[in-house]
Amino acid sequence: MNATEPLHAAFGPAPFAFTPTVSPQAVAAFTRPFRVLAWLLLGGLALWMLQSPETWLTPIALWGVLAWLLMAATVWAIERSRTTLTQEGLLQTWLWDKKMDMRELAFARLIRLRGFDWLIAPRLYVRNLSGKFTVIYCANPAMLEDMQRLCTELHHFRTSHM
Repeated sequence: MNATEPLHAAFGPAPFAFTPTVSPQAVAAFTRPFRVLAWLLLGGLALWMLQSPETWLTPIALWGVLAWLLMAATVWAIERSRTTLTQEGLLQTWLWDKKMDMRELAFARLIRLRGFDWLIAPRLYVRNLSGKFTVIYCANPAMLEDMQRLCTELHHFRTSHM
């Protein structure tokens, strides 16, 4: 190794680097209409369950309550979930936080239903060099532009270093 090569060259190709144009901030992972719909479904299910008080005395009622509590936890996670894109990586808060380091990205694809971004949040499917994958949701148009650019730059970076 000569003095002009970077130190990491002895261990393989340089890690992927990306600089977002948006300032690092946590943005909503899911759209407002989707969050409202989730709350309406949860409330509607609760009202429907309360319509039949005689069923509350059956053993199956416990399963119904547990299912509703699981749905409530999911709706709460949808409501509070935030996505952050920085030079270091991607992070989405959820029932458990989803994180992917930028330097370890091997593949990224933005999946969306064009024309329905207002309802169904686009998602970024990412996989790291060891094959671990995760899906990051984002409902912010500026961050989505950066995510699309990330996909393009990562593809060019990985195909040019093979």
